[in-house]
Amino acid sequence: MGQRTVTRDEWMKARMELLAEEKQFSHTRDKLAQMRREMPRVAVPNYVFEDEGGQVTLMDLFDGRSQLIVYHFMFDPKWDAGCKSCSFVADHFQHAVPHLAQRDVTLVAASLAGVAKLQAYRARMGWTHRWVSSAGSPFNYDFGVSFTEAQIAEEAPYNYGSGKAWGEAPGLSVFSREGDTIFHTYSTYSRGLDVLINTYNYLDLVPRGRNYDGNDAYMGWLRRRDEYPREPA
Repeated sequence: MGQRTVTRDEWMKARMELLAEEKQFSHTRDKLAQMRREMPRVAVPNYVFEDEGGQVTLMDLFDGRSQLIVYHFMFDPKWDAGCKSCSFVADHFQHAVPHLAQRDVTLVAASLAGVAKLQAYRARMGWTHRWVSSAGSPFNYDFGVSFTEAQIAEEAPYNYGSGKAWGEAPGLSVFSREGDTIFHTYSTYSRGLDVLINTYNYLDLVPRGRNYDGNDAYMGWLRRRDEYPREPA
């Protein structure tokens, strides 16, 4: 792991040097958060989705609040289960939903798969967050997380051109509303979603970190929560 064994005084000196870097990172993170909040906005249509109760609009998803986060959950209609990486994210935001509601924010997930598949998978995973189907709507395509076969063949851009289309892709979009008008304020994709995954924050504290190596590609270790081998008794 490349760690040196030192005296306590030497350790403290190294820790104080790192603390200065951590403080600088915190200031930079705060500045970025402010820049996100100050992004310009653009009006968007009142997209139509479907959930277990029937058709719902994007405005309906706000649930009376003024701010909405939509997690673009990868779930192709041909799949029998949702994406394992998006499931990892959902495990983390699950219990944030009621806290966000207290701060005028609603969080929902949206996927191309039909309502029946979404309901079945949500029950399997023990989740309670709202999850709507965007099948029949251009929503996923407009926000760059689903692509047609033609777009894939042409290597359409993903994540503002830093990646290429491959079918279903993860992302998160933020909306606000004023009266009857809905605005898109922010979207993030790929590694921009790391901030949602608190497990990574814990792993980044320990000596081996995320512990990637040549035999364990990025997220290759990951399983759905109910698919890991059982721990020894």
